Amino acid sequence: MAIANDKIKSLLTEQFGESLTHWEEPYGMLTFTAPRDMNLKVLNFLYDTPELAFRFMTDLTGIHYPDKKGEEFCVVYHLHNLVENVRIRMKIYTAAERPDVYTATGLFSAANWMERETYDFYGINFVGHPDLKRVLNVDEMDYFPMRKEYPLEDQTRVDKDDEMFGR
Repeated sequence: MAIANDKIKSLLTEQFGESLTHWEEPYGMLTFTAPRDMNLKVLNFLYDTPELAFRFMTDLTGIHYPDKKGEEFCVVYHLHNLVENVRIRMKIYTAAERPDVYTATGLFSAANWMERETYDFYGINFVGHPDLKRVLNVDEMDYFPMRKEYPLEDQTRVDKDDEMFGR
């Protein structure tokens, strides 16, 4: 029988207390938020604790929330316990002024490429990453294309004027 979300939450709360927040279970997947500076402590606990054994990183990505002051960037970790076939999601938030997050490459080799991709598109700096550089975009880019800093359409286009559409 797979380890229950209540048991996972109980073990995490016992270890980290009130520092883990925003507990929810969308579609049955346990999801929580950890402080930015504790991401490695929580990941190590999830990996090393025999009862939990979340030893496979399914995904790591970033999200940009430009209107959340002090928490503009979110790093989302999806972890999988392959033996029990249980998945969980952990989120951490960081400010745009200093988007630094500790790298998880020492624990999950899969994090290497995923952190590079997240850096490439969002500009989140993974401190301690062995080779943090652009992986899909050209090195000369001086911006991060997935940030919500630009209008969705070119505001100067004349073929999009309302009069063209009978408005």
